[in-house]
Amino acid sequence: MRRIDAVIFDMDGLLLDSERLAMDALVSAGTALGYDIPPAFCHLMIGAPADRCRELVTERYGADFPLERYFATQEEHLRALVAAGRLALKRGVGELLDALDRHRIPRAIATSSSRARTDHHLALVSIAARFDHIVTRDDVPRGKPNPDPFLKAASLLGVAPEGCLVLEDSFNGIRAAHAAAMRVVMVPDLLDPTEEMRGLAHRIVDSLHDVIGLIEESRHAAAA
Repeated sequence: MRRIDAVIFDMDGLLLDSERLAMDALVSAGTALGYDIPPAFCHLMIGAPADRCRELVTERYGADFPLERYFATQEEHLRALVAAGRLALKRGVGELLDALDRHRIPRAIATSSSRARTDHHLALVSIAARFDHIVTRDDVPRGKPNPDPFLKAASLLGVAPEGCLVLEDSFNGIRAAHAAAMRVVMVPDLLDPTEEMRGLAHRIVDSLHDVIGLIEESRHAAAA
């Protein structure tokens, strides 16, 4: 493990246990509009920016599908789930951030979510102040699987891509990190790793607790 100069986090499904809520909202929004939109199809949208999600739905359900009404309804359903107190941090978030504090390692978030949703959700779980920078889909020309979000985060942190460690749960996020020439650790959430992901990821771990060991390993290697 080479020295880690900065860590870049995905948000949904990595820091926040929010992907399940988003999937439930996608399914229930379809039901509300009279469409059967199965969870397996919704999983294709994990880690994808809003423009790509719209493309996927149009490809599947046709040009006559009420696209804008569907995603507006999904947003309403998601907000209701969040307001009901169902948004929570993933296991190990606090401990990992504490470890980065101890080693004075800068960190950022690079997410496919909008600025409004990102700010709202991070405020609810009270961790925004623990990150040096937050990059959303609104801040870059192209979202994941393009490398733009991660390259933007690295630039803001003042760290070269090769010095960054990316933490991701989604396939598109891992592809984006790899395209940015960054080491990426997969922490699976709703998607199990595929052979492609095993080839792209530096490591695959069970939880963010395991990343603490990688940070310590990096520090020891750099000091040797």
